[in-house]
Amino acid sequence: MSGETIRLTTAQAIVRYLAAQFIEIDGEKVRICGGGFGIFGHGNVTCLGEALYGFQNELPLYRGQNEQSMGFAAAAYAKYHLRRRFMFCTASAGPGTANLLTAAALAHANRLPMLMLCGDTFLTRLPDPVLQQIEHYGNPAFGLNDGFKAVSRYWDRITHPAQVIQSLPAALATMLDPADCGPAFFALHQDVQGWSYDYPVSFFEERIHRIRRQAPDPAEIAEAAERLKKAKRPVIIAGGGVQYSGAVAELTQFAETHNIPVIETIAGRANMVATHPLNIGPVGVTGSDSANAVAEAADVIFSVGCRLQDFTTGSWTAFAGDAQIISLNAARHDAGKHMAIPVVGDAKLGLKAIGAAMNGTTAPPDWTGFAQAERRNWDAYVAENVRPGNRPNSYAQAIGVVNELCGKRDRVVTAAGGLPAEVTANWRTLDIGTVDVEFGFSCMGYEIAGGWGARIAQSEKEPDADTIVFVGDGSYLLMNSDIYSSVLTRKKLIILVLDNGGFAVINKLQNNTGNESFNCLFKDCPTVPEAFGVDFVAHAASMGANAEYAATPAELGEAFQRAKASDKTSVIVMHVDAYEGWTTEGHTWWEVGTPEVSDKPRVREAHEEWESARVRQRRGV
Repeated sequence: MSGETIRLTTAQAIVRYLAAQFIEIDGEKVRICGGGFGIFGHGNVTCLGEALYGFQNELPLYRGQNEQSMGFAAAAYAKYHLRRRFMFCTASAGPGTANLLTAAALAHANRLPMLMLCGDTFLTRLPDPVLQQIEHYGNPAFGLNDGFKAVSRYWDRITHPAQVIQSLPAALATMLDPADCGPAFFALHQDVQGWSYDYPVSFFEERIHRIRRQAPDPAEIAEAAERLKKAKRPVIIAGGGVQYSGAVAELTQFAETHNIPVIETIAGRANMVATHPLNIGPVGVTGSDSANAVAEAADVIFSVGCRLQDFTTGSWTAFAGDAQIISLNAARHDAGKHMAIPVVGDAKLGLKAIGAAMNGTTAPPDWTGFAQAERRNWDAYVAENVRPGNRPNSYAQAIGVVNELCGKRDRVVTAAGGLPAEVTANWRTLDIGTVDVEFGFSCMGYEIAGGWGARIAQSEKEPDADTIVFVGDGSYLLMNSDIYSSVLTRKKLIILVLDNGGFAVINKLQNNTGNESFNCLFKDCPTVPEAFGVDFVAHAASMGANAEYAATPAELGEAFQRAKASDKTSVIVMHVDAYEGWTTEGHTWWEVGTPEVSDKPRVREAHEEWESARVRQRRGV
């Protein structure tokens, strides 16, 4: 290693290091960091902004409109790139950084890499208290940025320029680790950002990184294979980790070789195309009758790349109480959930190893036949459910229209509210890895911002494909400014705004638990004298998008075709029914808190009915 040094500020060193880090993807060397999203303020503009200015080509900086939506866009970018690339987000000290907290939680819950470079107070404390500083009287070192410790996989406060020599590689290693992947956070004191240090030139030399593939333990492989060989009714639950591992082909081969039905989690929604004969559908609370019937009857559940959250497990009522779970996962934490037989390691390597140890054993044909018959029944239900004219305008109808007209490689993005359930249940996957339903954190506001981030990534690899966003009126009102971002940056989106007059899915839950409609739909808000609809078409047009209203699914289809033909972001608005438009099948039990005591008979009855299903709930850890 050369003893040559270069004098740089802390901020300059961070930027130069990021620009020198590469990864090889499909034989092509690309920067791990695809650039960043930034809103400048006094906490990051003078030093970090100065450093980024000189690397505009290497690390393109996208000007966000809201720090929270910047984080959502960064998460969607990382998801598109299967966690092999990430974006940074930079925010000023104070409320700018605070706005990133929700996005960090989303990235943490979804195990997605995102680097946050956030302003902080002054290390010297000479000017304290400064603008936007939160003062803790008994702990002057404690501040807003400490709040990110709960939602970061790696957290550090840079107090000296030399510190980044250790901290940056550690953060990068965390973001690229299959087991520990998640957001990394750096608190950057405003004065320390501008302090200089003689850095080793070798620190900034180009480096090509590789994502670790951990081979599972042979004993765990043997135990898992033995259980699967003895299974009479095995099923594979395929999660998002299958795609992150690049194990889609291995999953398909394993299922075909051993004739085992496959059911998908929300994160694993596009592990198989809809027409594959072993794809039995999505499982869980927002799943399908077919997958849930198979899950309930299975004696061995082989979970691959899943974190087994409650919407997958039906709050642990979706599986038989005596069914054995085998969990193949890169993260030990996930592999050991609910007394599973753990297989800790990479999905691609694990599937190959378990498959080899099974010696060609196949599931009984009548079991696979049962699963496929259930899938045919579900397909018939979906075909009728999405049919225009079968009831008032619905989410399902809109989804069906778009599904019929979209391209094979078009990417679908949605989150929160009722649309994750409706897309998961009704969307027929046309190609692998084309569905992004953010339900790890179920975060309103992700839809349009995430669409923008996904489109930035998609335009790098698949410029001819489209990014299609499904968003409800509630999420639209929460966060819509990245319509403007997409127009400014010429990253075209097709946005379907499905307006049901408020938070209709929570109103449905409210009613289903015996409660009266209250504060969810605008018309049911006690502080709203007279509810009125928002002119979403005019609003979207004011931000530079093409915008139009569709009164019917047929008109929506015509508008969608015009949006496909355009090179500009298009927003299509359609009203949907808040009460009759829901997919009524495909649901498992889901645990929610209901009042044990109430003076309302319907609430008491709903509580008793809800609790009656608890007898099916598996006990575990």
